[in-house]
Amino acid sequence: MTREEIGNGSEDMVIDECEPEGRERNSVPDEFNANYLKVYYGKLFPHADIFKWISYGNDGKHPACDQSYFSRREFSYTLDNDIYLRYQSFNSASELENSIKEKCPFKIDIGPVYSVDPAKRHAYAQTGDNVFTPVERELVFDIDITDYDDVRYCCSGADVCLDCWPLMTVAIKVIDTSLRDDFGFNHILWVFSGRRGVHCWVCDGKARRLTNEQRASIAEYFRVYKGNENSLKKVSFTGLALHPFLARSYSEVLKDFFKSKLLLSQKLFSTEERYEKILEMIPDESITSELRGKWQENKRSSISKEDTNVVRWQQLKHILQSGRPKAQGLRRCVEEIVFSFTYPRLDMEVSKHMNHLLKAPFCVHPKTGRVCVPIDPNCCEEFDPTAVPTLSKLLEEMNMGTLRADVDNEWDRTSLGKSIRFFRSSFLQPLLKSCKEEIENSYNAKLQHSKNSMSW
Repeated sequence: MTREEIGNGSEDMVIDECEPEGRERNSVPDEFNANYLKVYYGKLFPHADIFKWISYGNDGKHPACDQSYFSRREFSYTLDNDIYLRYQSFNSASELENSIKEKCPFKIDIGPVYSVDPAKRHAYAQTGDNVFTPVERELVFDIDITDYDDVRYCCSGADVCLDCWPLMTVAIKVIDTSLRDDFGFNHILWVFSGRRGVHCWVCDGKARRLTNEQRASIAEYFRVYKGNENSLKKVSFTGLALHPFLARSYSEVLKDFFKSKLLLSQKLFSTEERYEKILEMIPDESITSELRGKWQENKRSSISKEDTNVVRWQQLKHILQSGRPKAQGLRRCVEEIVFSFTYPRLDMEVSKHMNHLLKAPFCVHPKTGRVCVPIDPNCCEEFDPTAVPTLSKLLEEMNMGTLRADVDNEWDRTSLGKSIRFFRSSFLQPLLKSCKEEIENSYNAKLQHSKNSMSW
């Protein structure tokens, strides 16, 4: 079946990371092999943990558990040759595991919880009632390094290296801090996309039950970068002071990152073409002419031992923040330039709509063979996308570790073990504890309400 055949009238559903040109045929790397994938799903993929996560405590015997909860969740498979299987649903952990092992999908996407079992949607459609609708879904964010191509010069497109990856690190720090401090969310999972970006899953009960309008409002709260490739000025601030969230992001993360890392790693002022891009953000021709003259003269008589990028950035800041009459009203330009280069660039549509599909953690990216492992936001600057386990590496580690008898799980023999242990201890266990408390409190509240009603 083709993509169109499987879409089945749901053109509004979007699957993350589907590139227009499609996956090139016969371009699967050595690290990604269908036979390797079969072993991975059979021995390493944490089926039970994914089930526990997606069940949110509704897999027990508590009388308040929603026994239909997990079976109303949509899973989507992408098989070889871009064959999509939409609206997959399962009644138990074993059903999910057996299906994954049997079909061996190249990618697994997770969709929303629907009002009815998505696999039985046609039966409900025949009744004439529009009862098939998404009712719950994690608040999700998708950040892709390709959206930063106008501010990175080391790589472009899907390529990523240790010089430009810190842009993703900054995005994690800024968004994670705000989700916790400004919105009060606690159960947040950051995941490497497997190739060129990061995904964020906000799993608190209040986040999962947000309406599309509320999701859009949160997405807009984070929206600062509003330009496109034809815009000279992509960030513009109004008012006397930055919003407290933006001021905190600037002072605690963005300002120092721009000055100490991005300025040097991307050599932002090293050529006329690059510094002209920055001068275009200053809406005062006399100032841009003055800076341009200095830098062109400096190019002819360059005797400074200081880094050119650092010197030119200091000169630009000095003029804009000097208090000179012609610089009045332009003080914010420094902040706007820093935000233009460093602030997180979200795929807004992913966050706004409940029905968006997003790749499951611990999938394997078919173009890199790398596993989509969780990222610890508390030490995300240590994460190295080039060192993430690949399928071939994991199988090699399993083969080398066959004689070890001191491990309980196959994945403990491999470099994937650290990621699964982190997923369990730092994310899953606190989440499930919270879910059980929420279920218990809800149940007790209903009992109390029932007692009060009877007393009347």
